[in-house]
Amino acid sequence: MASRRASLRGLASHCLWLLGVILLMDVSARPANHSSARERAGNREEREILPPDHLNGVKLEMDGHLNKDFHQEVFLGKDTEGFEEDAEPRRSRRKLMVIFSKVDVNTDRRISAKEMQHWIMEKTAEHFQEAIEESRVHFRAVDPDGDGRVSWDEYKVKFLVSKGHNEKEVEEKMKNGEELKVDEETQEVLENLKDRWYQADNPPSDLLLTEDEFLSFLHPEHSRGMLKFMVKEIVRDLDQDGDKQLSLPEFISLPAGTVENQQGQDIDDSWVRDRKKEFEELIDANHDGIVTMAELEDYMDPMNEYNALNEAKQMIAIADENQNHHLEPEEVLKYSEFFTGSKLMDYARNVHEEF
Repeated sequence: MASRRASLRGLASHCLWLLGVILLMDVSARPANHSSARERAGNREEREILPPDHLNGVKLEMDGHLNKDFHQEVFLGKDTEGFEEDAEPRRSRRKLMVIFSKVDVNTDRRISAKEMQHWIMEKTAEHFQEAIEESRVHFRAVDPDGDGRVSWDEYKVKFLVSKGHNEKEVEEKMKNGEELKVDEETQEVLENLKDRWYQADNPPSDLLLTEDEFLSFLHPEHSRGMLKFMVKEIVRDLDQDGDKQLSLPEFISLPAGTVENQQGQDIDDSWVRDRKKEFEELIDANHDGIVTMAELEDYMDPMNEYNALNEAKQMIAIADENQNHHLEPEEVLKYSEFFTGSKLMDYARNVHEEF
């Protein structure tokens, strides 16, 4: 019996030893977690000071791709909650009908092109205000002395810090005119950002951005001058013959590296179909088969009322099954995926109940 107790004590000691080893292994692994946390913080800082790739309520992305979420952005505005994939369908239908009622200003249970136009402008204004508020926060992050102006060098330091560089080391080297060692990709991004910085700097140029100019730097849709710059960049990337305008073949051509071979390009019908329709119906205003920079600028201006009306007509045409040039509750519910990104089933059976 004594021998058995001794054996159990030995086993207990061995288990405690193993537990200690496991705990030590866990502690030694923790710095890796701290490192990933630092990386996440760096990525967050980078997102906060870099111009966003995606602009809510703008038809084209910064790289010239169509904004696939545009219709949802100008129909829902910031109010996207309740239309997630796992949302309860009845609640989503009810919310969609609440939005329908708000768009239907004259309460005739139909949405006209004019009503949709006004709604689009209202939702776009919401996105504008959101961008202003975000930019104000980001401006404070790059204007630590609070003098209301940010120099290119101040911004450059913050950008390089977000890329993992030491702030004091960068500041010292820039102060002494020493060369900063950065990789090729970072250098290319810096050069593009500096071009953009120059464009956002209203005359007389001093390379110091005010809060309003910094907003234009981050969000070119807020400034006519920066919108022109964005259009110029897109045309430069898509223009194959150097005439500074876009033909249909240039606009619908797939970006380099999108597909691996010609067969892959041939089967990408959706890309070609969507861009061809956008080119012919909305961008090419005079229908001469050529899109000028002025036409593309008007098309991309989110506060252009004429474009908002054209967009309203197009959105109605997508779901207007009875061809009366209006949207009715049944049609909005049936085409809910187009308007909200979520497919809501049993639209006809539930429409009167939701109203």
